[in-house]
Formats: sequence, C-alpha cells, structure tokens
Amino acid sequence: MALDINLVIENDVAKIILAGELDGSNAGDFKTKIEEAAASEPTKLVLVMNDLEFMSSAGLRVLVFSKQKMGAGVDVYVVGADEMIIDTIKKTGLHHSLIIQETYE
Repeated sequence: MALDINLVIENDVAKIILAGELDGSNAGDFKTKIEEAAASEPTKLVLVMNDLEFMSSAGLRVLVFSKQKMGAGVDVYVVGADEMIIDTIKKTGLHHSLIIQETYE
C-alpha cells in the first residue's frame, strides 16, 4: 500500500496527516514534508497517524529527524498511532522526546 501525506499549516501549527504504510520506499517523501513544515516555523508539529497501518525503521528515523529539525522549542505530537507503532517508539526511547496522544484538538 502507498503512503498518503498531507501537510496543513494553521495558526503556527503544522499538521502532517499520514495514511497507509511508511517504509524505506517513501520515508524520503515524509522527510520532505517535515522540511516544508519546518520552513513555516511552527510552534507545534502534529503528526496524525490514525490511518497509518505500518511504520518501518526508516519511518522511525524520520521521526527522530522531525524532532531534530524542529528544534527544542517546538513540541512534536504523535496522534492516533496504533499500538504497534507506539510500542516501537517506546522501545527506542523516542517517547521521551515526543508527545504521544490518542487525539489532538
């Protein structure tokens, strides 16, 4: 399955909506969206993963990149990720740098 990535910027919040499967074949596209989001200098980055079915280690590397690219002053949210993705994030310790939530208002 392919990956759909949509970037929406509203009121200093960059929201990236991911749907499908995130793997090595499309992680570069996700990284490009992170760079686009960073260029808008948001105060928050919200990664909506409700419809993300799979994330490989390449996707995890882009999550690490997202936090580095945004900098310490920008909160990065992971919203609606399924339990397997959250478990992987926790096993790597990345959950200490990201805000994991079921929903985002």
